[in-house]
Amino acid sequence: MDFGRLITAMATPFDAEGAIDWETTGRLIDYLIEEQQSDSLVISGTTGESPTLTEAEKEKLFRFAVERAGGRVKIIAGTGSNDTAHTIHLTRIAEASGADGILLVAPYYNKPSQEGLYQHFKAVAEATKLPIMLYNVPSRTGICMTTATTLRLAEIPNIVATKDCAPLDQLTEIAAAAPDHFRVYSGDDSVALPAIAVGAYGIVSVASHIIGGSMKKMINAYLEGDVRTAAELHAQSMPIFKGLFNHPSPAPLKYALALKGLSVGGVRLPLVALTEAEGEYLRQLV
Repeated sequence: MDFGRLITAMATPFDAEGAIDWETTGRLIDYLIEEQQSDSLVISGTTGESPTLTEAEKEKLFRFAVERAGGRVKIIAGTGSNDTAHTIHLTRIAEASGADGILLVAPYYNKPSQEGLYQHFKAVAEATKLPIMLYNVPSRTGICMTTATTLRLAEIPNIVATKDCAPLDQLTEIAAAAPDHFRVYSGDDSVALPAIAVGAYGIVSVASHIIGGSMKKMINAYLEGDVRTAAELHAQSMPIFKGLFNHPSPAPLKYALALKGLSVGGVRLPLVALTEAEGEYLRQLV
């Protein structure tokens, strides 16, 4: 399974009452494919506000995204949780919905050992035929999956990738030692280019909602040996990378999309929308 170089962790559009806005969701999928050049979309990930989506909403989102994408990009369903049995349950729903792969965040809050992490992901892998992308995000989960654990999991045939937000040295170690079928993606837009330079395959991005075309050019320039152009595009993108995480995500992203003429509504509590003062920085960029 090739998820491509530029994967967008898609926001979930809401209407004025806080329900999923299906018409806008369809337009957002088209926009990310056609205008921002995404190779794959993560549906119901952190950027999609998965903690506040119901199981029924997730299932409908998976099915809707698969149908709307129509094979133009791969659909990766976010099914991870801190409960192995429930993760397996959601993964089976995603598989039945036609998803091309799943994204599994490291179990949060209960802080398992490295052996616990391994057994969690192994159990899910054994319960599905779908290709799996691991997701290591210590700032949100309270636990960091080590290089050794990631490489151990990479030996499982249908665990094919990791989205890793650990420091760059860990991405370097994983990329250098991983088997050929296993791909490393940065989960941090601001280190997308450095990560690719040390062996990562691509980026699972938030900023690609806004500057996906530029990010694709950056990646391609580097891969074609034009390091100067890649570095210039990376530097030009840094203000957006910074602005989209000045406040809890995805509130800044949704504000920025509205500025670009694609309003995807607000965020669900406990997140809150940006104030006009908080959005001033983004208004200068978008």
